[in-house]
Amino acid sequence: MRAVAVPPEPVSAPPTEDTARAGAARAVSSAKRPRAWLARLATPLAIAVGAVLLRAIGGVGFANYDTLYALVWGQELSRGSTPQYGIPIAPTPHPLVEALGFVLSPLSPHAIEDVTVALGFLALSACAWAVYRLGALWFNRAAGAVAALLLITRVPILSYGVRAYVDVPYLLLVLGALILETRRRRAGAPVLALLALAGLLRPEAWVFAGLYWLYLALPTVRAARAGVGLEEEEEEEGVALRTSQQLARLAAIVLAAPAIWVASDWLITGNALWSLTNTRHTALTLGRETGIAKVPEYIPRRIGEILGPAVLLGAALGGVLTLWWLRSRALLGAVAGIVAVVVFAAFASVGLPIDTRYAFVPAALLCVFCGAGLCGWMLLAREDPRRRWWIAGAALVAVALLAYIPTQYRVDHNELRELARQQRIQDDLVALVDRGAIRARCEPIGVPNHAPIPLLALWLEGDPSAVVSAQQRAIARGTYLAPATAEVQEKYILDRAERAHPVSVPPGFAASSGNRSWRVYARCP
Repeated sequence: MRAVAVPPEPVSAPPTEDTARAGAARAVSSAKRPRAWLARLATPLAIAVGAVLLRAIGGVGFANYDTLYALVWGQELSRGSTPQYGIPIAPTPHPLVEALGFVLSPLSPHAIEDVTVALGFLALSACAWAVYRLGALWFNRAAGAVAALLLITRVPILSYGVRAYVDVPYLLLVLGALILETRRRRAGAPVLALLALAGLLRPEAWVFAGLYWLYLALPTVRAARAGVGLEEEEEEEGVALRTSQQLARLAAIVLAAPAIWVASDWLITGNALWSLTNTRHTALTLGRETGIAKVPEYIPRRIGEILGPAVLLGAALGGVLTLWWLRSRALLGAVAGIVAVVVFAAFASVGLPIDTRYAFVPAALLCVFCGAGLCGWMLLAREDPRRRWWIAGAALVAVALLAYIPTQYRVDHNELRELARQQRIQDDLVALVDRGAIRARCEPIGVPNHAPIPLLALWLEGDPSAVVSAQQRAIARGTYLAPATAEVQEKYILDRAERAHPVSVPPGFAASSGNRSWRVYARCP
């Protein structure tokens, strides 16, 4: 037999230094990849955990009157019906929440409200994170942590958050825009995109977006007037300039939210300014404070109602010292706060109410400056003599905040207890719908005041006009809901003025059902 030659095995060359270094780099990169993913997930996970904790600790969570109406209008759109904006004491339409109601319309009413409340808690938790992030970016992490703790314990913000008011996600979007601008100055489109979404919840964001666009356009306009090319101006000023086409695209983002809102009002009501005129009318009907003459008194009062004296003291200390000694860090927050107050005052001057929730943006920024007042001294060098004076002022603020803790806890506890009472009354009303004691087949449905109208419309999946407040007119047939206790009659109302209007069961109605909160009377054909 002839032997078969077996080729020798190739001998691998010894690894060179470059090869070894490349392999080590790949190993390090592979090890870093899971950690990078974890880092990206850290913030959303923290926000989700915060939302769960807030729900568990607070023990209450339900959708408020305004949000319920927006969900009902979204349902009407999904059925091809025109949303009924003209119902007496109906709130201002909010296109983004109506879009949410449209998207959620295939779900059951229970699921719609649960999803909405969950989103409200996520927005509340995310606001705390956003304030922390701003404090960390502008000053340091300690200032951010203090600011987040202060914000999340303020009674109005906590109260509006657990009731899924639109003002909390609006606050989140505005704070998010500030975070983007802080991380990259003149960021442009991303900032305007967040303000556009915010502008579908509150019109103040339209002004913020417009002013920000002017801020972006100003260097380009200045360069054009001086006859300097964009490249030369960029080198001299150190900022990115936009071409006219780029500015036009950014202007389209600015105009998107007001255009959608105005078009929505016009298509639904025939009046492009419906939201403005209706809001002013409702403010007058309910006796809300409004007008330029009330601005000097009521805007500071509303901000004080949110923050309390100790936080205001800390914010004043932080604002003065950071603008004096750390101006480059504090300037953006100071300008944003001033603009927010001026816009608040401007909207009040055209007849919109001076409500506490409209002051959330300046209040959140003041929380950041209070955090800076307590912790900003850490940014000064150890040998800096100013550090001792700052620490002394921070110590006084810390004592004031600590002394105020028992009062703050008592106020928070009382507010949550009151909200739990309202939720129990709403749950009892929903239970009657669930067991068929209140039916769409026996309409209209009379209620003692305006508060139950959007809740019943959502759960009955019908028209809100089929639910009639006794404050507006009496019904001669259908179903009537009467409070079972004096507590329900006193507490479950839309406005304090409704306590002065006693109501009674219409003649000819017979008792048909009830529970601990409500009595049902019917006169069905």
